[in-house]
Amino acid sequence: MNKPEINLVNKPNGIGIGRIIKATQCSIKGFKAAFKEESAFRTELALGVILLPLSFWLAQSLQHWVILIVSFLFLLIVELLNSAIEALTDRVGVEYHVLSGRAKDIASAAVTLALFVLFIVWVAAGYEKVITLMH
Repeated sequence: MNKPEINLVNKPNGIGIGRIIKATQCSIKGFKAAFKEESAFRTELALGVILLPLSFWLAQSLQHWVILIVSFLFLLIVELLNSAIEALTDRVGVEYHVLSGRAKDIASAAVTLALFVLFIVWVAAGYEKVITLMH
């Protein structure tokens, strides 16, 4: 049995380094769209402007700093996915449908969980810093 040949030349995003360049361009467009259209994303970036400098003071080690930053990046990732789900759902139809509402609510719940993760990690870091300063 012969495998069907796939014509890689006609792939819409190309192959090899061209694919990487195209994917990077698409990512940049996505970041720009999220910044322009999504107020929650802008709010979370503003939070990052506060948290990034604070992370250097709070972190007890390089690994600790990485955990702080990854928890923030996790929030941004989930927010971007939430925004993509909302945009796609609205593209399908802006009239109310139970499945559209459910998709948006579940994506929103994911953002809430990401915020909880961020909160727990940063509160724990703050607690450790206070304990360290007290000794």
